[in-house]
Amino acid sequence: MAKMLEKQANESMETTKSMTLIQGVTDGLGTMLDDDENILVLGEDVGVNGGVFRATDGLQEKFGERRVVDTPLSEAGFVGAAVGMALNGLKPVVEIQFLGFIYPAYEQIATHVTRARSRTMGHYHLPMVIRAPYGAGVRSPEIHSDSIEALFTHLPGIKVVCPSNAYDAKGLLVASIEDPDPVLFLEPMRLYRGERVEVPTEKYSIELGKGERIIEGEDVTVLAWGAMVPIAKKAAEQMKEKNISCDVIDLRTLYPLDKDIIAESVQKTGRVVIVHEAQSTGGVGSEITSVINDKAFLYLKSPIERVTGFDVPVPLFALENDYLPTPQRVQDAIQKVIDF
Repeated sequence: MAKMLEKQANESMETTKSMTLIQGVTDGLGTMLDDDENILVLGEDVGVNGGVFRATDGLQEKFGERRVVDTPLSEAGFVGAAVGMALNGLKPVVEIQFLGFIYPAYEQIATHVTRARSRTMGHYHLPMVIRAPYGAGVRSPEIHSDSIEALFTHLPGIKVVCPSNAYDAKGLLVASIEDPDPVLFLEPMRLYRGERVEVPTEKYSIELGKGERIIEGEDVTVLAWGAMVPIAKKAAEQMKEKNISCDVIDLRTLYPLDKDIIAESVQKTGRVVIVHEAQSTGGVGSEITSVINDKAFLYLKSPIERVTGFDVPVPLFALENDYLPTPQRVQDAIQKVIDF
C-alpha cells in the first residue's frame, strides 16, 4: 500500500513543473505547436534567437523554420501576413517584441483583424493570436513600457487577455490559440521571471472572459490584472493588520470583462478600488466603473477609487517607480473607501 501511494505521489509530481510566467508561455506555445500542425509562430527574432525575452527559445530547433518563422522588422507586414494565413486555414501566433511597437500594426488590427467575421457575415473566422510583452518596471527605453490595453478593448472583434502567473499564462494561451477569433495576449514583462507556480505539463485551458478571486474578503473589492495583481495582493495582505479584508479579483480577460464576478464582489463589499498601470484617462478602469454603475450601483457605500499611472508618457528610468502604482498607494485608496 505504501509503495502504491509513493508511486501515485511520484506520478502526480511528474505531471506538474515549477515555472515562471515566461516559461508558462513557452510551454503553452510548445504544447500547441505539438498538438496542431496548422499552428505557427512568427515575429522578429522568434526563431534563431528565441525572441527578445526568449519566450520562443528552442521552438524553431524543435519544430523547424516553416513553423517558427523569423520575419522582417515590419509589424504591419507580418500582422497583415498573419491575417491571410488565418483566413486560409492556418493558426498564426504573432509576437510583437514590445506592446509599444504595435502602433504600425494598429491599422491592420483595426481594419482587418477585428472585422473579418462581420465583414464576411460569419463565413470566415480569424483564428490568430497576437502576443506582446507590456508594462513598466524593467527599465526599458521610451515606448517599450507602454500599457495601452484600452486601445484594443474598444475594438469589437478581438479579445484582450492578460495573465499574471505561469499557470494562467499557459492555460489562457492555449484557450486563445484554440479560439476561432483573434486574441491580443498581453504578457506583463515585469512578472516574466518572478514568482514560480506549479503548472501542469499536459495540455489544459482556462476559459476566456472569466476572472478569478485570489483573496477572499468582505470589506473592499480590489480589481487588478497583469503586473498589478501582486501589488494588489500585497496591499490587501498589509490591510489585514488593520482588520480590513479585501476581495481581490484578477480579471485575467479585459475584453470581454467578467461582469458577473465584478458585480458579485461589489454587491458583497460595497466598496471598490481599481488598480491598473495604464494612464488614468480612458483606461480600462473607467469601463469597469461603468459596469459597476450598471450592475451594482445601489450597493456602493462609497465612491469608486482608481489607483493608476499618471496622464503622462511612461517616464524613463529615474522616475519609473514614481509613475507605477505601489502597495502604499493601493492601501491609501482602500483606507479612503473605508473611511468615507
